[in-house]
Amino acid sequence: MSNYFQTFNQLPIHPIITKMREIAYHQQVPIINDEGLAFLLFLVKTIKAKRILEIGTAIGFSAIHMALVDEAIHLETIERDPVLVEQAITHIQEANLASQITLIPEDALLVDVQQLKGNYDLIFIDAAKAQYQKFFTKYAPLLASSGIIVCDNLLFHGLVAGEKEIESKNLRHLVEKIDTFNKWLTSNPDYDTTFLAIGDGMAVSTRCKR
Repeated sequence: MSNYFQTFNQLPIHPIITKMREIAYHQQVPIINDEGLAFLLFLVKTIKAKRILEIGTAIGFSAIHMALVDEAIHLETIERDPVLVEQAITHIQEANLASQITLIPEDALLVDVQQLKGNYDLIFIDAAKAQYQKFFTKYAPLLASSGIIVCDNLLFHGLVAGEKEIESKNLRHLVEKIDTFNKWLTSNPDYDTTFLAIGDGMAVSTRCKR
């Protein structure tokens, strides 16, 4: 984000947010960057989201930000890493948001969707990049008719757009997976998707009207 614009975007201020930023930096835990976060919160406010599903909790950074938008928001978030789950639960409790945020400590690909509330106004996907198509396919049916699905990290530090040379074979394979997902999403006949060079690359999808 332009440093000039960054001074105008008012992100939530809370002691736990400062703590999480420090943890993410020192433990190298990926969290949504400020530009992507500002846009995500803008979407939450604009559509007046009250029911949110997040795939990929990490330490609870984005979940807490979204819940702080409105005390009427109820958010379910899924995380499989037990270390991150423990940290996220602590942060959610410290932010006094346990009544708004429900953390599901499971692999998102194995979760029984019947246990979820469904009819979500917003589904936010920010988990294992190689599994985005599976996540989207599995959880999209839980979207409210007027809801949106937001996918983050679709440029993956500029690697997907070919802005940097990739030497690692494993990393190249991951980038190819993300590129395949982007192409699959843009050609998906059931969803209208807009791709935005915001943050690390985001996509916003809505159901096509029939």
